[in-house]
Parts: sequence; structure tokens; C-alpha cells
Amino acid sequence: MTDNPLEQSLAKLTDIQREAVAWDNGAMLVLAGPGSGKTQVLTCRIARLLDEGRDRSFRILALTFTNKAADEMKERVTNFVPGLEERANIGTFHSFCGQVLRQHGIHLGIKPDFAIYSQDDDRNAVLEDALKRAGMDPLAVRYLSLIDRMKTMLVEPKDAESRLTRTTDAHAIALTYQAYEDELRRLNVLDFNSLIFEAHRLFSNFPAIAVRYRRSYPYWLLDEFQDTNDAQYRLIRAMAGQDFKNVFAVADDDQIIYQWNGASFRQLQRFRADFAPQLIQLPTNYRCPPAIVTAANRLVAYNVQRTEAKKPLVAGKTELKLPAHEHIQLRAFDSDETEAEEIAKEIAVRGKSQWGQTTVLARTRALLERMQKALQVQQVPAVIAQRRDDFLSAEIRWLVACLVETVRPLDRRNLAVLADAFNRFAEIQVSVGQVLSDAEASGVAYLRVWAEAAKREVGDGSPRLTLIEAASRLEPASAKKIADDILAEFASQATGSDPDPDLAEDLAAWREISNDIGKHFGRNITLDEFLQQLQLRSKEPSPQPNTVTLMTVHGAKGREFDFVYLIGLAEDILPSFQSRQKGDGSPEMEEERRNCFVAITRAKESLILSRASTYRGWGKQPSRFLVEMGLAQG
Repeated sequence: MTDNPLEQSLAKLTDIQREAVAWDNGAMLVLAGPGSGKTQVLTCRIARLLDEGRDRSFRILALTFTNKAADEMKERVTNFVPGLEERANIGTFHSFCGQVLRQHGIHLGIKPDFAIYSQDDDRNAVLEDALKRAGMDPLAVRYLSLIDRMKTMLVEPKDAESRLTRTTDAHAIALTYQAYEDELRRLNVLDFNSLIFEAHRLFSNFPAIAVRYRRSYPYWLLDEFQDTNDAQYRLIRAMAGQDFKNVFAVADDDQIIYQWNGASFRQLQRFRADFAPQLIQLPTNYRCPPAIVTAANRLVAYNVQRTEAKKPLVAGKTELKLPAHEHIQLRAFDSDETEAEEIAKEIAVRGKSQWGQTTVLARTRALLERMQKALQVQQVPAVIAQRRDDFLSAEIRWLVACLVETVRPLDRRNLAVLADAFNRFAEIQVSVGQVLSDAEASGVAYLRVWAEAAKREVGDGSPRLTLIEAASRLEPASAKKIADDILAEFASQATGSDPDPDLAEDLAAWREISNDIGKHFGRNITLDEFLQQLQLRSKEPSPQPNTVTLMTVHGAKGREFDFVYLIGLAEDILPSFQSRQKGDGSPEMEEERRNCFVAITRAKESLILSRASTYRGWGKQPSRFLVEMGLAQG
């Protein structure tokens, strides 16, 4: 038996998986059901291409949707072909677009050290300043959500008015959009939607750059392709031009659950029409017990928006730890309160050793919050997993703002964040306006002027002086060392006599994020690149051991657990009231059915489905999905 990790992995592939991994040139669409080993196929193909092309000069581009998925793929490729992993550019759509714009954004007037604003507060502040600068109605800030939608549709400000034919204030919206974009450019800031918007504009307006990427990256792999929205698909088309077809897409049309973000079965149809890919199916599910696979097949068969000749899932799991009657179990309760209480008791009885591999899934966060309280009563640690775009503690927000000020010394908005955060945890009052006035009068950098003002406020002998002095010494070259010293100071606070749980959680998140960035982008990453990566990642730390994870169905995609509880299987809950109003054959109802399909296929050992007769005092019928799965009478 070989000790080469790649050869070992290739030897374990099935014939159909091996056929996908062996694919060389041209377009391919791999329809991969849940638990079918798609990540292994993707990473083995990347590693095989690199291994066989050691004497050739080329790179591979692989795009996915979460940093977690990208990091996992990078680790596997590194294990398979150590030393060659740098030739594989594996990341999210947004991080890739950030790289593109750092290298070529100057063609659009975007400087390489741009900041990324992903939070609504920051973007609202930008628009408020833009309206003030342009002398426009401050109430136009209400158009920001509409501007976001236009940007996701790749509509430029100059075209906005003509696209808003049904809107009475189209002209005002277009002017607001232009003012917002002008302010972003003045600040050298991109909002989250700008990353794909600007990268698409770059490839469209400067096709020679797209040609360069096609030459540098002759192999493209797209993970979770069913999640692409219109903008992401058009980005790929702009990069590919008319003739490039070497795109390997992995998708599952039964797991399209982000319709609200533009994901659609139409993207799969467009891909097949534009690229004419060969089709391979990976229907064998190695994750779930056979009873769950059967229920999933019965359920999703009710949908019509699926690829023609889509094969049903095949049960491939051979090692079953539990008896057959425990693979799928049903629970029925009188009320939602009782449902949460009894499920919590059942999880408590399972014991600490199983809590870390237990999840409770629900369609809505409200059900999860009730579940979390019920678990607390049973003294079972549980967290609601969700993306977090900012740190919780004022201390870490201040540190990030200090680092940002180091690379963008004239960022007034960031200075306000910095001063406000320090004011909060140091319990002082430094005026941002006064700092700005003093800085402009003296010509000294904002950060240094703030530090002098903060020193005067805290007074001699204050333990905060060390932090202020460290911040005043920050420069890009010394940032990592000084930041580590500041973090060590915060760590001592977090474990002191009066620990701050938010600070402790943020420190754990910082360690995870900085380690991941260092591992996958190199320890010598520049400060502005580090900060851009930081903005793109969730600030939520991994759960502590022996903790039950509570997740919405949307948040559970891509995850798996030994024990899965899916609660709230009642009409108007799952499926939702809105989808029920649209009707049984509607796209909304089909998406709800896919939500249920995704939820039940997270289970590796046991799936427990529960419902109540009343929710918030209102009587509810059992979910139609229980009937469709063959688990209840119609």
C-alpha cells in the first residue's frame, strides 16, 4: 500500500468519482447529491492536475461560497501535493474579486489598499456623508437597500434611472446611487456588493485582463454552483469570454435554498446552454442511513424544477452504529413550549459526550431562541450559530480600527469607530471632532493626535496608557508585533477577576481568524491584505467542546452531525406561511421543500423530526413534508 496521500485517496474513489477526477479539458457539470464526496472529487482533481503538471507553468482557480469550505479544500490539497498548493488559488467569489481588484483595480480608480465595508452602520454613514456633500435630501438614505439590489444586478448608476421605469422617484434614486459611489471612491472603500460588481466591470471593460486570467488559470472549478446568483454567473461569463470552456462545476439542483439571494435553477440552465458541459452524476450518499435517503428521495420527487433525468439518491453508508428504528424518529407535542422543553430533556439525557455532535435545526431563529432557553434550563451548553460581521467587544473593535488607521491614516469614519470604542471600555470622552480639528491644524496624523488626547483623558498611572502608547507606535511593518502585545493585555483582562465574556469570545475568534489567514495566505501577508481578509470573514468563534449547535436550515448547509433534530415541522412553519400562500406548485414551495431536504440530509446517524399542534397559541396542521416523506398519513 502506497504512503502517498494523493494515491491513497485516488484508490478509494468509486468509478464515477474517478471519472470526474480524471476529467481534463472542456466543461463539465457534476450533479453531486448530499454526502456524495464532492469535496474529495474537487480536491483530488486539483491535486491530480498539479501533480501531473509539475513541469508546466499554470495555476488553478477554485471558487466556493464560504471561507470554511475554501479553507478545508486548501488543507486537503496541501496534504495531497505539499509544495504545490501555492499554485491553486482556492477561495470565495468575494475574496477572489478582492484579489483581482487589488492587482488591477487601478484601471477603475480603485487603489490597492481599499477598505471593505460590510456592515450596514458603516454604509449608512457613507451615504449620509455623500448626501451632505452633494447637498441632497438626507432622507434619501432610505434608498440604500434599493442601491444594494441594483448593484447585485450589476446595474451601474448611469443606467439606474432607465431600469427604474416603474418607480416615481427614479431620478432621485439614480442621483443618490451616483453620490454614494462617488463617496465610496473618494474614501477608497468598497462595500461587499462592490467586490463582484467592480470585478465584473473590470473584466467587461478591459477584456485583456480577462485574457490574462484565462492564460494564467487554464483550469476553473466552481463549488456549490447552484448557489450562484446572476452577478456571480455573469462574472464567470465575463472572465471566460466567448471561447473559454474549461469550467468544472459541481452542483445539486435539489439544494438551491438561497433564492432570496438570487440563486436559481436558471443558472444551471444557463451554464448548460453557454458551456455545453458533459454531465456526470454522483448520486450515492455515504453520510445518511438508508431510511433517511429513502425519505429524502420521496420528498424531493415532488419538485419539478430539477435537471431532467436526475438520478435519485442511493444509500451508500455501510457502517451503521444505531439500530434501524433509531435512524428516523418522530415526535409530536401539544405546543411549541412543550416541544422545546421535551427535546431539551431528550438531548440532556444523551449526555455530554454526544452534545458536540448534536444539532437542532429550525426554519426560524425564533424557534432556536426558545430551544436555547430550554437547553439552558437543562444545563446543556448550546449556541446559535450565525455569521457575525463585527466583533462584540469594544476592545477588539478598537484594535481593528487602530490597524485600519495605520494603512488609511485619513479615514474619518474609522477614526470615529476607534475613538468611540476606546471611550466605551476606558470610560473616557475624547471628542472625534476635536481630534480632527487638532490634526488638521497641526498636520499630525489622526492616530497620533487621538493618542495624545486619550493620554490626557485617562491621566497618569492609568493601566490604559500602555494600550494608547502601543497604538501610537503602530506602523505597517510593526503592526503584527504591537497587535500581539495589545492582545496579550486584553487576554489578561479576559481571564481576570471580572472577566468579560464578549472579550473572551472575540479573542478566541481573532486567534482562529488570524491563524486561518496566516495558514492560507502566508505569514508575510501585508497589513492591508490581512484587514481585507478580516472583513470578509465571520467574527464568530467555533463552539466550545460538548456544545449543542442550534442552526437555521440555511445556516446548516454544508454541515453534518451525528444527531439532527429538525423542529417545527408544521404548516406555516416549515413550509412557511408565505410559501403556503403562494401555492403548492410555486417556486417558493419548491424552495421550502429543498430546505427540508437539506435539513434531513445533515444527519449521519439519527434524524429526529418534531412538530407541535400549536405555535404561539395558533393551531397548526402537521407539515405536508412529513406526508411526502412517507412518515405520516395525508
